[in-house]
Amino acid sequence: MRSVGALGAAVGLSAHVGALDSAAATRKGLDAGSGEIPRRPLGRTGVQVSAIGVGGHHLGDLSTVDDAVRLVHEAVDAGITFFDNCWEYYNGKTENWLGRALRGRRDKVFLMTKVCTHGRSGQLALQMLEESLRRLQTDHLDLWQIHGIVYDNDPELAYAAGGVLEAFDQAKKQGKTRFVGFTGHKDPAFHLKMLELGYPFDTVQMPLNPFDAGFHSFEKQVLPEVNRRGMAALGMKSMGGTAWAVKNRVVSAEALLRYAMSLPVAVTICGVDSLDVLRQNLRIARGFTPMTDGEMDALRARCAPTAADGRYEPYKVSLRYDNPVTRLPHGFPIDPTQREVKDMLSKGTGAWEPR
Repeated sequence: MRSVGALGAAVGLSAHVGALDSAAATRKGLDAGSGEIPRRPLGRTGVQVSAIGVGGHHLGDLSTVDDAVRLVHEAVDAGITFFDNCWEYYNGKTENWLGRALRGRRDKVFLMTKVCTHGRSGQLALQMLEESLRRLQTDHLDLWQIHGIVYDNDPELAYAAGGVLEAFDQAKKQGKTRFVGFTGHKDPAFHLKMLELGYPFDTVQMPLNPFDAGFHSFEKQVLPEVNRRGMAALGMKSMGGTAWAVKNRVVSAEALLRYAMSLPVAVTICGVDSLDVLRQNLRIARGFTPMTDGEMDALRARCAPTAADGRYEPYKVSLRYDNPVTRLPHGFPIDPTQREVKDMLSKGTGAWEPR
């Protein structure tokens, strides 16, 4: 049976949870709010998914695979169905860990991962798909998305003959993915170009938070168009990717997540790097009541003075948030001093080389 499911990625604010005995873990789980996590339609697909999802990248920040499995199990048991991942995250570690965690639970979730051709061939995309399926221990994805439309020529490259969109069509015909979409966090204009060129995507993923509303805004420019076309909007980076605004006491984590979930999106994908963050998000999501228009306007106004330069959305303005697998195929330099870049260059698959 084809699966429907789970959790996404909004960056919460917390310390990692240490080893908890099962009784303590159970007690803490009972404090994660009451009520059901709302389900929302995934655009025109006929599928319903949980209103929050679990992001793939932060799963790799956990200390061990056992910690990751424990977190995923608690999320699924709590009713989260949307799970995000990506071929390139931590050289495949997060796909491997999620695959282990979903053994015996695959039919309870809606499983998404992303392909990382970044302008290269559809043949490479299909190779990456097979690697993702193997790591995730499944014969199909529910959703396969292009990762990182972040440069002005990325739409042209995606639509090129022999490119990733042809791989999408082939994967759907082969039953290896049910739905397809694309992601990006840099500039709304690139998302709009992807839509204007006409491919019938099922989903579009974008950063959505009250700071975005005042700076290169996906909420104002892209979200209405996605909904007009009947596609599913997937929100991410509800806390700006770094939660710096929370740490600097500009706004609370709860306000940011409530704002993102109050927008017309199918799911808000949350970066979850601990059980504490998961339970924080569950407290907000269970029995969720959207913000009023007045509350959302007030939060936008509160964030506006610090929104205009992108300081709390660094992925829009800093090259440090461009993955090396994104930059190298375009011939752009990378920062070899970054922790994850060093890890990818020393342990990676080498799939950033042109093909």
